[in-house]
Order: sequence, then C-alpha cells, then structure tokens
Amino acid sequence: MTDMTKIKKQFLIFLFVAFGVTYMMGCLTWYGSTISAEMSVFPSAQMYYPAAGVMLAYLLTEWKEHLLPRWFFLCFLLVTAAMLVLSVLCIVLPGQTLSVSEQPVSLWAVLSQYVIIGGSMFCWIMLLAARKKRRAAYGLCFRNVKAAIGCVFVFLLLYFGRAWISYAMMGQAGMMFEIFKNPSTWSYLLFLPVNFLLAFTPFLGEEYGWRYYMQPLLQKRYGMRGGVLVLGVAWGLWHIFLDFFYYTTPDMGLIMTASQLITCITLGIFFAWAYAKTGNIWVPVILHYLNNNLSVVVANNYSAEIMENQQLTWEMVPQALLLNGILFGLFFLSKEFQKQPAEDFVPVPNNIQPMKSM
Repeated sequence: MTDMTKIKKQFLIFLFVAFGVTYMMGCLTWYGSTISAEMSVFPSAQMYYPAAGVMLAYLLTEWKEHLLPRWFFLCFLLVTAAMLVLSVLCIVLPGQTLSVSEQPVSLWAVLSQYVIIGGSMFCWIMLLAARKKRRAAYGLCFRNVKAAIGCVFVFLLLYFGRAWISYAMMGQAGMMFEIFKNPSTWSYLLFLPVNFLLAFTPFLGEEYGWRYYMQPLLQKRYGMRGGVLVLGVAWGLWHIFLDFFYYTTPDMGLIMTASQLITCITLGIFFAWAYAKTGNIWVPVILHYLNNNLSVVVANNYSAEIMENQQLTWEMVPQALLLNGILFGLFFLSKEFQKQPAEDFVPVPNNIQPMKSM
C-alpha cells in the first residue's frame, strides 16, 4: 500500500466514523425527541466519534507500526462503543430511572458518567504506559508548557470578557461581579482541574479528530486560513441533529445551527491559533473542556439540563457573530496563519507534527 493510498483509506475510515456514525445516531436523536426520551448521553457520546475515527483508521492501516499506541487506541474505542450502546439504550428502553437525592435520574445518564470517568482513568493508564516515543509519534505529548499556559490564560480572559459584554448589553453589567461573589462559583472552578482528569476523553475525542487529524488535511488543500474555515463549517454542521432535537426544539433548529456555525468557526480559529502556537494537541483539548464547562458559570445556572431546549431568537445571531468574530476571529490576523502549509503537511505519524511550535 502506497503512502497516498493509505492516507486516502485512513480518511475514508475517519469520515465514516466521525460523520457517518454521527448522522446515523442523529436519526435516533430525532426519534428520541418524538417519544420524549431522556437523551443527555447523545451529545457526550458524539464527542468521541471523531477521535475514534482517527484511531480506528490508524489501527486498521498501521497495526504493525512499532510506535503505534495500540492499547490506548483500543481502550478509547472500547469507551466509545460503550457510550454508543448507552445512547441506543436511551431510545430502546426509555424511562429507566434511578433515585438520586430523592429525585429521579436517568439510568443511562448515570451509567454514562461511570463510563466516562472509568474510561478516562483507563485511558490515562494506557496513555502513560505507551511511553513518550509512542505518544510523540501520534501527536499525544504535552509540550511547550509556558506557551500552553499563556494560551489558556488568554482564552479565559476572552471567555469571561465576552460574558461581561453580553450582560452589559442587556443592562446587567454587574452580573459577573455577582457570579464571582458566589462561593459556589469558586468551589466549581477549583474542582475543574480534577474533573478534567476524570473526564478528559470526550474532549480529546473531538480535538484529536478535528485539530490533530482533519485540520492539517484541509489546510493542505485550502491553505492555512481556508482549511480552518472549512473545518469550522464541517464542525458546525456535525452538530446539526443535536441542534434540532436536543439543544433546542425543531422550530428553533435553524437559529441554533446558525449560532453553532458562528461558534465553531470562531472558536475553531482560536483553537487553531493555540495549536499552532504550541504544537500541543492538549491545549485545544483543555480549551474545549473549559468552553463547555464554564458555560454553567457564566449562565449562573448549575442545572444539568442547561444545554437542553434552549430558547433562541434570530436577534441573538448578529450579537454572537459580532462578539465571537471580534474576540476570537481576530486571531486570524496573527502570524501563525500567514505561512503556507508544507507539501507534506498532513497528519502522518513518525514523520511530522501537524503544526510546528513557535
């Protein structure tokens, strides 16, 4: 098998898992919405599919490669399969509940948390056991620590700055001060690093697929900026079933999709900048984790149902475009996007890093 043939085969396998499985499960999301099934497992499970596609592609085409972190990849695929099964069970056996603090909670949602936590722990063990050479060969090393910390700090400033501007535009400029006066906010923030260790796999699931694997391929085809924009659109549309049948209701699905596209394109620009700055896939993984988990802080609502059945209007879309476009989109002007990808700028293990550190 030639290198180009192998790369094409890997890409087809990736597409089948990352998008094919996602859209097949999306049909179940639609059906689940018609029977009012509890579907909180679906978005968590979907986050695993992009990296699962990459890992399956590598396992099927490079099994004999001595630097392949086989057991880590196999462990991650096992966790992905377990999450997929739980998603199906949500639809096949709806209404299964447990009593937690005298409140009914979905059995499948509880089991999914055990799978995520237990799976993350086993994945850490397999990743560490793989040793540095294997991690480095497949883009899994943590590197450029100072630059990584700097990128995270910049993201936090922009994230909370955006929240403050949003509240100010609604005449509630003091809301962020009230949020940070609440002891629950600080308890939640202090636990975030521990929670990341316990539940990192869904976020690696997206970023290893998008930033590590798909972005370099698109950048080789469309250029440094064009590749990021195309990925942002693909990433946004990847959410479309959740946009219509989970995050909101079908009548607001188009609004959510438009908002999702803005979010994925602009955050994709910042994540790509951070990845280019550090050459460290764990930086966008951490940023993705913070983006998702800090939403409850800025919303001042720690309910588990905060992401479901959101109420949106078209008036919110221009505001999201303006804020995200200025705060995150301006990173498109940085020097990291002014170079052209090398001729061999594709995610080939043992050969190159997707983006070199600065």
